[in-house]
Amino acid sequence: MKELEYPFDSKFIMKKKKSLKRRLEEECAPVMKKRIAVLGGSTTADIVTVLGLFLRNYGIEAEFYECEYNQYRQEALFPSQELLDFKPELVYLHTSLRNLTFRPAPSMSAQEISEGLETEIAGYVQMWDSLKANFGCPVIQNNFELPSIRLLGNSSGSDPRGLVNYVGRLDLRLAEEINARSGVYLCDINYLSAVCGLDEWSDPQYWYLYKYSLNTGFIPDLCFEVAKIIKAVCGRNKKVLALDLDNTLWGGIVGDDGAENLTIGQETAEAMAYYQWQEYVKSLKDIGVLLTVCSKNEEENALAGLEHPEGALKPADFTLIKANWEPKSENLINTAKELDLLPEAMVLADDNPAEREIVRGSGFAAPDMDNVGDYIRVIDRSGYFETVSLSADDLKRNEMYAENVKRKQAQASFADYNDYLLSLEMKGEIKPFVPMYVQRLAQLAGKSNQFNLTTRRFTVTEMEERMNSSGYITLYGKLEDKFGDNGVVSEVIGRIEGSVLHMELWLMSCRVLKRGMEYAMLDELVKNAANAGITEIVGYYYPTAKNKMVAQFYGELGFDKQSENENGDTVWKLALCDYKENRNKAIKVNSEG
Repeated sequence: MKELEYPFDSKFIMKKKKSLKRRLEEECAPVMKKRIAVLGGSTTADIVTVLGLFLRNYGIEAEFYECEYNQYRQEALFPSQELLDFKPELVYLHTSLRNLTFRPAPSMSAQEISEGLETEIAGYVQMWDSLKANFGCPVIQNNFELPSIRLLGNSSGSDPRGLVNYVGRLDLRLAEEINARSGVYLCDINYLSAVCGLDEWSDPQYWYLYKYSLNTGFIPDLCFEVAKIIKAVCGRNKKVLALDLDNTLWGGIVGDDGAENLTIGQETAEAMAYYQWQEYVKSLKDIGVLLTVCSKNEEENALAGLEHPEGALKPADFTLIKANWEPKSENLINTAKELDLLPEAMVLADDNPAEREIVRGSGFAAPDMDNVGDYIRVIDRSGYFETVSLSADDLKRNEMYAENVKRKQAQASFADYNDYLLSLEMKGEIKPFVPMYVQRLAQLAGKSNQFNLTTRRFTVTEMEERMNSSGYITLYGKLEDKFGDNGVVSEVIGRIEGSVLHMELWLMSCRVLKRGMEYAMLDELVKNAANAGITEIVGYYYPTAKNKMVAQFYGELGFDKQSENENGDTVWKLALCDYKENRNKAIKVNSEG
């Protein structure tokens, strides 16, 4: 919904939140549901309402639990029966400067202030640990906004007894503790309050009258930030930034003006704006965003523009380049297919409003971008690529997808598909979960939709519990070939009940489809199950709008269908005594041979 995309009108959202909710329920079918507990140190009623709007716009239908006013600490440390029964899948701790339990005073020593700071931090760590022990779910934690009043004036920022200095140190310590543990994520209200304007953000009238810790006019801004984090945790991030060229990556039209006359570089204000925009786009690769070109242009002209000596981006920075005269919506659809992604994973950056409107109708995001000076801010603040963790695979994603393009090109030269697979010289590592990969495994489970039999989402804590339990069989799968390393691409979790293994999770990254990895995983699963005394494996398929491609997956692996209900849920069984021969023929597993 356009009204809930950046840049949005906060006043309009607050005024029309009820009608926006009705429209969302009519127009936006949810992809997933989440139980979210909001534990606040101030009033949170409107925060819950507006957060629900942004989440629904991301395809997440939220059911909320809201604690009583300022009962966040008690609920986190000693959950009420109501909260225990609610079983939150995510907790948002909405605290602020007004919830400090310790504040420095001019009469205090540096030692006293340091001890007070550590006690404050310990209180939050204790809450996170309690929530993890009770619910094993992700926690989102606000940091602290700066005070709008400085008792010591400018010295408040340098003197340890100044509140500005104290809050800065407190935020750094909070960040250190968050970074030291998995499953806790920072909502940076220190940054957000600065963007909104500290005096307005901290207007005390809203506290005196309504016990809101912030100006209620900024509630949509806060909720948008929280929603972006939840969206990322749930694997709803975008993965690709597709870029128009003329008047988007540079000023001018390369086919008319010539590459040598394009506006980019350091000579004028406009040229510098385009150059910095290209630098920002290039930096997105560092967090795993895939870059593609989607331009109405002759390919020769497009490449000439990208080779401009003053430009920051070069042809090699793009996973795919589509410069032709086909409709951009078709080029985006073809790009998604070639990358084995869904249209919803892509964003188009284009200066042309007509083109943006057309591609939105085909399911692609396309933010308003009308002035090059605003391009960076629009993409950055929209949160399409919100980062909650950076794994080694994220850092290598561009390289991996570029290698995939080479594989597809190589496939075209083979008449026999099996010969092609053997030519890849594939090597797999398939072993039980290990701590090194738990974060990546939880991330993959959160993102994978198309090749996910149950589409269950597992937190890091839940992954660790299954990894360390004798009641489960877990396997991760890595795959590499002569073109490069794909990283962790598959995972399975089976729950042992007597001599039966019930599959809780079976997923695989779509970038390794049709390479035989599913057969290699099955072989290892059967081997591990047999060693554990298992006689049969029971698989479950729960259909969603995204995973229809694996509806018959178990049947293709040799499982027998046991049942199917009116929702399309199916149950399959494989008797290990019937498993006479390994199915994998193309991948060397665990350094064999």
